[in-house]
Amino acid sequence: MNATALLLMQLLVILGAARLCGLLLRRLGQPPVIGEMAAGLLLGPIAFGAWWPQAHAALFAPQSLGALSGLSTVGVVLFMFIVGAELRAPEGTRRQVRAAFSVGLLGIVLPMALGLGIAPWLHARFAPAGMGLWPFALFIAATMSVTAFPVLARILKDRGMTGTTAGRLALSSAVIDDAAVWVILAVVLTLAGGAHASVAMTAVGALVLVGLVFGLLRPLYARLLRARLADGQFPPQAFIQMLLGLLACAAAAEWIGLHAIFGAFLFGTCLPREDRLLKHLADKVEPLAVALLMPVLFALAGQATSANAFAGAGIGAFGLILVVAILGKVIGCTAGARLNGHDWRDSLAVGALMNARGLMELVVIKIGLDAGLIGAELFTLLFGMTLATTFMASPLLSLCQRPRRAAHAGLDAHG
Repeated sequence: MNATALLLMQLLVILGAARLCGLLLRRLGQPPVIGEMAAGLLLGPIAFGAWWPQAHAALFAPQSLGALSGLSTVGVVLFMFIVGAELRAPEGTRRQVRAAFSVGLLGIVLPMALGLGIAPWLHARFAPAGMGLWPFALFIAATMSVTAFPVLARILKDRGMTGTTAGRLALSSAVIDDAAVWVILAVVLTLAGGAHASVAMTAVGALVLVGLVFGLLRPLYARLLRARLADGQFPPQAFIQMLLGLLACAAAAEWIGLHAIFGAFLFGTCLPREDRLLKHLADKVEPLAVALLMPVLFALAGQATSANAFAGAGIGAFGLILVVAILGKVIGCTAGARLNGHDWRDSLAVGALMNARGLMELVVIKIGLDAGLIGAELFTLLFGMTLATTFMASPLLSLCQRPRRAAHAGLDAHG
C-alpha cells in the first residue's frame, strides 16, 4: 500500500472509530468528545494492538505516523486559536468576578500543591532518564490543574445550565484556570530547555512575541476585522489574512522554543471580542479542527500509550494520580465557591464541573510527552486520568443537582 492510500485508510479508521465511540457516549449522556478520546486510546497498543497486532502494525507502523503528526499539529493549532478567540474576561458584578477569581485560584493552587506532593514518588519510577525533578514536578502540578473549558461549556449547554449561578461561575473560573495553566506550562517548557542561555532566549523571545502580538497585531486586526464585519460579511480575503497571522504566531512560538499552540492561543486572544467573528470562526474553522483533525490527535496520542503502564506498580500509581486529581479540583473549587457565599449545592456543582479535563488535558500531556518531560507509561496513566475525570463530570453534576430536583418535586406534589 502506497503512502497516500495508507494515510487515507488511517483517516477512515480514525474517523469511523471516533464517530462510533462518540455516538455511544452521547447515548450515555456524555459529550461526544469523550468517546472520540476513548477511540484514540482504543486504536493504540492497549486495545487494537493487543487484539489484532498484525493489523495494528500494518495500519499504524511508526514510520507511517509522520503525516498524521503533521495533521494533528495543524488541528491543535486551530483548536487553541479558537479557544483563545473565545476567551473572555469574567463578567458580572464585582462579587461575581471576585468569586470567579477565588474558584480559579484555589482550583489551581490546591491541585498544584497535591501534584508537587506526589511528584518525587512519580519521578523516581516514571521520569525519563536525565529529567530533573523540578521541571518534572512542575509539569505534574500543571496536569493536575487543567480544566477543559470547551467540554465544560458543552456540558452546561446540553443541560441548559449556561445561565445558572453554578454554570456562570464555572465558566468564568475555567477561563482564569486555563489561562494560568498555559502560562505555567510555558514556564515548564522553558525550564526544560536545559542550558541557561536557552532558557533566557526562550523567556526573552516569549516576551517579545507577547509585545508584538498585543502591541502590533491586536490594533491591526481590530481595524481590519471590524471593518470587514461592519456589513455582516466575512470575505475570504479577511479569513486568509487571519490565517496568516495565526500561522506566523504559531511558527514564531515554535522557533523560540515554545510549542506552536502558545502562539496560536496568543493570537486568538488578541482578536476583537466580537460575537459575529466567533460565529464565522465556528462556521469556517471549528468543523475542520474539531470534526476532522482532533480525532487524529487522539489517535496519535493513543499510539504513544504503553500496554505495560497498568502492570505492577502502575495500578497503584494510576489510583494515586486519579485521587489527587479529583480531590484537588473538587475540594479547591468547591471551597472557592463556598468562601464567596454560594450554597453547598452550587459550590459542589462548580467543583464537579471544574474537575472535567477533556481535550485541554490531553493537549498538555501530549506536549509533555513530545518535550521529553514524561515517558510513555506515565503518559498512559495521565491519559486514563483525563478520560476518567471528564467522564465523571456529568454524573457528579447530576448527583449535586438531585437534592434540589427532589425538593422541587416535593413542593410540586404538595402544591
